[in-house]
Amino acid sequence: MTTKACIFDAYGTLFDVTAAARTAAEEPGGARLAEAWPALARDWRAKQLSYTWLRAVAGRHCDFWQVTQDALDWALEAAGIDDPELRERLLALYWELDAYPEVPAMLAGLKRRGLATGILSNGSPEMLEGAIGSAQIGEWLDAVLSVEAVGVFKPHASVYELVPARFGCAPGEVLFVSSNGWDAAGAADFGFRTLWVNRTGEPVDRLYARPDYVAPDLTGLDALL
Repeated sequence: MTTKACIFDAYGTLFDVTAAARTAAEEPGGARLAEAWPALARDWRAKQLSYTWLRAVAGRHCDFWQVTQDALDWALEAAGIDDPELRERLLALYWELDAYPEVPAMLAGLKRRGLATGILSNGSPEMLEGAIGSAQIGEWLDAVLSVEAVGVFKPHASVYELVPARFGCAPGEVLFVSSNGWDAAGAADFGFRTLWVNRTGEPVDRLYARPDYVAPDLTGLDALL
């Protein structure tokens, strides 16, 4: 089936979720994070994801910004860091996450092919707007879809339904790209073709569906299509 739309997860797929902690560690006064930032970034991300799943299961939705703050507070306490100014700096940096280096050229290539492109993310509209503006990739995106439209986090099927509703295509005409194995599984189960961007070389998740393709980054996406 012809691919009509290429849709991306945002955090960890287009945007580097470790960038906030890494940048704070490199700034003046960031010496206390010099060794701690990788673990802090890992814990922050892990709790951020687990809180979305737990809230979805419990029916206790809040926006992704609240989840992001709660996860950071847990990670800071786990690292033994009590520093309100550092907390505020890390949260500010999360609105300015770096895009992975290959992202601008990859998106531009998709648009030259005439494909529709978009983001489908747990992020709130405001967070996504900030990250897209900071990374300067908005010109290559036709739509930015947030779970806030349905009030539940991925991988709930109602989130994936936003894509065919917006682009007027069948699920099989969508290539969904995510760096999260569980997200790729959810999208594949919904009927999308899926690419799992496995940046860390992890095993495939043992879930109810598997990605169609696996790649270490986004550089080969144009050739895959």
